[in-house]
Amino acid sequence: MKLGLALLRATIGGLFIGHGTQKLFGWFGGHGPDATGQAFEGMGLSPGKQAAVAGGAAEAGGGALLALGLLTPAAGAALTGTMAAAVATAHRDRGPWVTEGGWEYNLVLTAAVFAIVDAGPGALSLDAARGRERWGAGWALAQLGAGLAGAALIVKQGQQKAAEQEAAR
Repeated sequence: MKLGLALLRATIGGLFIGHGTQKLFGWFGGHGPDATGQAFEGMGLSPGKQAAVAGGAAEAGGGALLALGLLTPAAGAALTGTMAAAVATAHRDRGPWVTEGGWEYNLVLTAAVFAIVDAGPGALSLDAARGRERWGAGWALAQLGAGLAGAALIVKQGQQKAAEQEAAR
């Protein structure tokens, strides 16, 4: 299980790093903060560039922490928050299936992150090197709640700002 958890963390964390750097720097075929920000504005998040940078930083930073197995509940909260915000703004109305642009993949990633926090990052992690190999269900539930609450707040604020800008026009 040591190797399996390390591989799972590295895979999911690495992909989140890539996804975040697409937003932040335009790497890996991404569009960078300006174009991503415009897309976010189109989804009702304002200011879009600021939302793109925040989302990219949460994905890249949370992904790095997850891959390293460091501060695993904080990594989980950041990644859960980005997935919940993505569902709320881009995927919710498209149904569950990813083939239709739905939220299936976001839910799988959120469940995997929850399981990693619950199980702990394992022996091959920086948390374990700091004396914390396991976190448990309480921490997993806490990161889930923090991620969902953070996403709800960010989406609500972004939508309010967008509505204010629209009303001012």
